[in-house]
Amino acid sequence: MVYRVYVEKKPGLRHSADSLKEEIRAFLGIKELSDLRLFNRYDVEHIEKELFDYAVGTVFSEPQQDVTYSELPETDAAVFAVEYLPGQYDQRADSAAQCIQIISQGERPTVRNARVYMLYGNLTEAQIAEIKKYVVNPVESREASLDMPETLDIQYDIPESVVTLEGFTQLDEEGLKEFMKTYGLAMDLGDITCCRDYFR
Repeated sequence: MVYRVYVEKKPGLRHSADSLKEEIRAFLGIKELSDLRLFNRYDVEHIEKELFDYAVGTVFSEPQQDVTYSELPETDAAVFAVEYLPGQYDQRADSAAQCIQIISQGERPTVRNARVYMLYGNLTEAQIAEIKKYVVNPVESREASLDMPETLDIQYDIPESVVTLEGFTQLDEEGLKEFMKTYGLAMDLGDITCCRDYFR
């Protein structure tokens, strides 16, 4: 079973949220953003409910600084979550799993972490999309689902063969741009041009 907790800094201690709000208002020019709340979301599996409840106040949060929720507060704000891409190292989730294992002296649970953003103000869809683009680094992260998963165990399809690329070294600038788009590469034009020229 998957258990979930949301952790937010108490009022007066929300420095990260306040700083990000001011960045968005100043750098993106979105003055309509009136407030911003940040939550760390933890999903945990392969753990007993009693141990999870204990970990909420000892591993996932600091009671003197944080407020915890089993569900997000009801709101009319725009809400979205961001998580690391599969395969990217998530230090926050790994540290939490290690701490729980030390407490239980048993098996290490599976822990997934995401950052949840609540945006307040009279924002347009375009402004919300611009804010998402600002906070989501596509090289290492992606927008996450807000739904509760049935399991945290990720099944990967193992390729039976490796694709051989033909004609890569003959691609011009437009061809390289299309190549990056097709394969979703985290490169810019200079990077892929360097790769093409290396193999020529």
